[in-house]
Formats: sequence, C-alpha cells, structure tokens
Amino acid sequence: MTGWLVTAVVLLAGVLATGLVGATGPLVRRLIALEVGGVLVTLSLLLLAQGFDRDVYFDLAVVLAALSFASSLVFIRFLERWL
Repeated sequence: MTGWLVTAVVLLAGVLATGLVGATGPLVRRLIALEVGGVLVTLSLLLLAQGFDRDVYFDLAVVLAALSFASSLVFIRFLERWL
C-alpha cells in the first residue's frame, strides 16, 4: 500500500465520525457534519485517484464537490426556519 491509499483510508474513517454526528446531533451540527463529510470524501477520492493512478476518480471528486456544496444549500433552504 502506498502513502496515498493509507491517507485515504484515514480520511474515510473520519467520514464515519461525521456521519455519526450528522445522524444524531442538533440541526446546526448536522449541517456542519454535511459540509465536513463532503470535503473528506472529496479529498479521499482525490487520494484514491492518485494512489490507483486512475483519472476517472478525479472527475468524480470534482462532481462530488459541486454536489456537496449544492446539497448544503438545499439543506439550509428547507430548514432555515429552525436555524
């Protein structure tokens, strides 16, 4: 295993922690967990792309970054009364 893959696995372990906070925390913490989880998964995909030498994962990471930002805006829009 290369250093790229080890780092990707460590970041994916952090995604589990943000998933737990996102599922059980208060509303503002859920929003923060959504943002942090999107960043961690995007970075993990970039590291996996470098580790496996696959260009397709780079494209997937770019699309995920855009969708993560859009999903947080939708989350805020529908729940703005409680924030």
